[in-house]
This record gives sequence, structure tokens and C-alpha cells, in this order.
Amino acid sequence: MPAPTDSRAARSELEALVERAAAGPVARLARLNRDYARSAARSGRQASVLMLFGEVEGEVSVLLTQRAATLRTHAGQVAFPGGSQDPADSGAVAAAVREAEEETGLLEEDYTVLGALDPVPVPISGFLVTPVLAWWDAPRLLAPVDPGETARVFTVPVRDLADASLRVTTELRRDSHVFRGPGFEVAETLVWGFTGYLVEALLEELGWSEPVAGSRTVDPRGY
Repeated sequence: MPAPTDSRAARSELEALVERAAAGPVARLARLNRDYARSAARSGRQASVLMLFGEVEGEVSVLLTQRAATLRTHAGQVAFPGGSQDPADSGAVAAAVREAEEETGLLEEDYTVLGALDPVPVPISGFLVTPVLAWWDAPRLLAPVDPGETARVFTVPVRDLADASLRVTTELRRDSHVFRGPGFEVAETLVWGFTGYLVEALLEELGWSEPVAGSRTVDPRGY
């Protein structure tokens, strides 16, 4: 099934995914490093990201941010809006929407939360990250609230993320270790790392991705 071009169909499929997640583990997300999930869960470090979809300029699109180049960790990387859960947050959804509003200027009346998916571990940081799906009812131009934290707020058509010709394999070498993962060359940048894994898993779970028969290998530090 190709990436949806109809916003009503896209929202319906996202809502169905949330219902499946409520009934049991979502296969593609559960596949992301099952072994590490147990150790990450013991750390107690919780975070959330908002995966906000909507129709932007006639295209079913998703909201992304680019972290400031001056940050100590993950500088310049593309990410979903989000962050660690604060003690005052009522849960994963509250944390995701609070962070998204703080980073992008998104307003509560702009969107509808559809629900949360299974938490996904991040081996490097030890966080368990809960993806929260939402639908952007009233898309508008957004901009970084704090340029010291966020350099760019932008949208990418789902059709581009699903396009096999825009897929790459990222390869990062550190000392004697080699880290490989999915990458997406879109919107004049590279979506990779944990965000790339999330995008890949969601597209595959929804059946929105095109078959990838081999892809170029790139060093993500070149972006």
C-alpha cells in the first residue's frame, strides 16, 4: 500500500494503529532492540516525542525539528518535537505535547492527540521514548521558540519519506565500532539515528513504505 495522498485515509490509518497498539505490542516497534528494552526500562528514564501528521499544502506531511548546532548532544540532528518527562507531566502524552509546544509554538487548539504507541528504547541514552501520534487539524507556519535549542521547524511529505530513491543507509564509525541505520534524504537534510528508526518502523507498520533494494551508504556527519 503506497503512502496516502488523502488526509482522511491517513488519519484513519493512524487511528487504527493506535487501536492496535492499545491491544498489544506493535510488531515493528517491538522489533527495535527488544533486549535493550528491558535494561532501559530499569533505568526509569522516560521521554516522549510528538509525531504530528496533517495535510500541508495538499500533501500528507509530518512535523520535524532540527536541533541547534550549538547543543552538546545530537547537535544539528533532525528529530520529532519532544523530550524527557518532567515530574509535573501527567504522563507520556502530556510530556510530548508540552515539549512540542515549547519547541515549535504549536497551540493546543491546532491538533488532536490520537494516542500513544509502545515505548521504544534508546540504547545510547538509556531512555524509553514513547511516540505519541497526533493529527494537525489546523496546520500553520511554525518557527523555533528558542533558537538556542531548535534551529528549524519544518514539515516533510510522507510521500518523500516513503520514496525508496530517497533512502540511504547511514554509517557512523567511532573507534572500532560501526553503527548503521536507516536514513532519509529529504527537505535538504538527513533524517537518521533514533528518528530514522522511528520513521522506518512507522512506515513499515502502516504499509506506507516502498521496497528498498539496496541503498547508498552515507556518513551522517556530512549533513
